[in-house]
Amino acid sequence: MSPVFLLLGVVAVAAALLLLVLVVLPAGPSRVPLSRLDPSAAPSSSALSGAGAAANAAVQKALAKRGRLAAGAAALERAGMSTTLPDFVLVVGLATAVAGGLGVALGGLVMGLLSAAATPLAAKLLLRFRAGRRQAAFADQLDDSLQLMAGSLRAGHSLLRAVDSVSTEAASPTSEEFSRIVNETRVGRDLNDALDEVAERMGSQDFVWIAQAIAIHREVGGNLAEVLDAVGHTIRERNAIRRQVKALSAEGKLSAIVLMALPFGVTGFISLTNPGYLARFTESLVGYALLGVAGLMLLVGALWLKKTVAIKF
Repeated sequence: MSPVFLLLGVVAVAAALLLLVLVVLPAGPSRVPLSRLDPSAAPSSSALSGAGAAANAAVQKALAKRGRLAAGAAALERAGMSTTLPDFVLVVGLATAVAGGLGVALGGLVMGLLSAAATPLAAKLLLRFRAGRRQAAFADQLDDSLQLMAGSLRAGHSLLRAVDSVSTEAASPTSEEFSRIVNETRVGRDLNDALDEVAERMGSQDFVWIAQAIAIHREVGGNLAEVLDAVGHTIRERNAIRRQVKALSAEGKLSAIVLMALPFGVTGFISLTNPGYLARFTESLVGYALLGVAGLMLLVGALWLKKTVAIKF
């Protein structure tokens, strides 16, 4: 490996780590600024805070110009992350620089480019994983939340008080979402709009039914506790079927994972035990063509396996 690439990689890693420590990561425990306690006091300014604010402003301006600000913030909300979108983008950007620098230092320019390209993809996959896990937990807790709401209504509490009881008694993420409903209604937002937004954010068709039932009750009246009991019974039956389908399809999903990981595992094993066997694929145009065909067939097989194990009910 060229000493120039090694030096560039070390410099890039050092610079990225320095920016990560000084600009993005907090220096200590968070404290309430003096300007919030005393409006007459001027906010403190420093070089580090100015650099962090300038970086956040630049990232926010770039995201707003590309129309990604609202979509990115919604993705962070679905994943249950409290960080702001500019801070998340800065962390991912610095992590990309660090990964690229380490790749250049350890494996050359190609490895650096691959590492840098894989870091944003890994961050996107992390957001999807956290959002999916959060939505699944919300769906599992929904029937218990309905029982809690129905019990509160039978005790004579109002609808908003029943929602507030779920926000304090339920587990996360249901408590977080219902707390947001309570806070939004307290500042004047309509309850139906807040419920519809939760249903859209959590991707829950069951909660859409709950929001519609509450909206109809607010218009025509009736015994909402009985309606919630009926909806809760339907949701419990759906959850039972969903868990049964998940258990029956677990073997197929595991087989798909093994089949997708098998080519990479075999390639890695052969590259360690007999590197010359795989070196012929990179010595001629025919070898590169075979690698392209193999990658295309692997992609087709992955899409086919994903479609096969994705069971809807």
